[in-house]
Amino acid sequence: MKILISHPSGNSNVRAIANGFLTQGLLYQFHTSIAVFPNNFWHKISKLKGLGDISRRSFDSGLQAYTEAYPVKELGRMIASKLSLNSLTKSETGIFCVDRVYQNLDKKISKKLKSAKKNGLTAVYAYEDGALETFMAAKKLGLECIYDLPIAYHTLLQELLHEEALRKSSWAFTLGGGINDSDQKLERKKKELELADTIVVASDFVRQSLPKWANEKKIIQSPFGTPFSSNQFELEEKNNNKKLRILFVGSMTQRKGLADLFDAMQLVDPSKVELVVLGSLAAPLSFYSDQIKFTYEPTRSHDKVLELMRSCDVFCLPSIVEGRALVIQEAMSQGLPIIITANTGAEDLIVDEETGFLVPIRNPEAIAEKINWFLTNRSKIFQMGKKAKQLADTYSWDSYANKICSVLSSKDN
Repeated sequence: MKILISHPSGNSNVRAIANGFLTQGLLYQFHTSIAVFPNNFWHKISKLKGLGDISRRSFDSGLQAYTEAYPVKELGRMIASKLSLNSLTKSETGIFCVDRVYQNLDKKISKKLKSAKKNGLTAVYAYEDGALETFMAAKKLGLECIYDLPIAYHTLLQELLHEEALRKSSWAFTLGGGINDSDQKLERKKKELELADTIVVASDFVRQSLPKWANEKKIIQSPFGTPFSSNQFELEEKNNNKKLRILFVGSMTQRKGLADLFDAMQLVDPSKVELVVLGSLAAPLSFYSDQIKFTYEPTRSHDKVLELMRSCDVFCLPSIVEGRALVIQEAMSQGLPIIITANTGAEDLIVDEETGFLVPIRNPEAIAEKINWFLTNRSKIFQMGKKAKQLADTYSWDSYANKICSVLSSKDN
């Protein structure tokens, strides 16, 4: 099997898959928008003032010979975003919107498959919103179509978000573009799934969100690896006489359940508990601070995020809908027990009263109950943090990729 993989930005799971395919001898090509390799053009550009964000598109040097990049749309999106040219990046309609970036890459690849098949290509691996043209062309050529679904399928996602818009109307505008997806975009998602031969998911939550007819396809479920920390550290017991620091990390939206966490904080003793929120704002800071007192921490480098995590006691993410929230494993890797919902896609990380607690969505009372449990049982937090770290460390990117590679390359695939 020889697989062409495509993704416009190349996040941690994409990197893991590309590297896994390369290691296992399955990689035909990797297509993306911008790819930084040692001393290439993009590496030099990333050193210029104001362009440091480009360095986030760095890939292992072993992929360089297999990589093709299509930078125009993505570079336009990055520049327009920095200049706050919102009309150019507006969802679905802006010339440099995320949708156009995905679709541009999709079309480019679809036109290359015929010649690629002659050179040994047997399968394509693409992600939600960027697979339709590739899959249609692949089907005509008899190539296998592998579909990576990183978040709950759109029917469940839309249902949950629309319910939130009614339940928490003052937070509705924070729910993001997903709630406003056009019928055309939703139909595109449906067609992508219909064309897929194999579906890859990272959590049971995403798997269960699939329509019944999709269960007839081959489904590979493999959890993400825990992000690697370059800084070695020893877990230390914290001062139990200080306030219990509850940490939330993520976009400050109700899709992440932040309104429910705010409500929960009003049910606990503010003289004993401090809420720390790190994330990108979906509204002016005053929108949040007018509702509750909390400590706001702006976004920062990965190492600084981990440093902040270690200064807190418990991590809480009461998300309404996710795929698999990688930040949970990051927090656990820094020694934090967790309070999460099953809809984070990380239910497997909960060993009750050992690594943390699972709470229902939309239930501030349950969140407050668990926060109060940690207040009453502060002496247990250190050992729970150690167990949380031990469990998180068992999830590696190699095992994530190896499971997918193993199933795809098996003879009965």
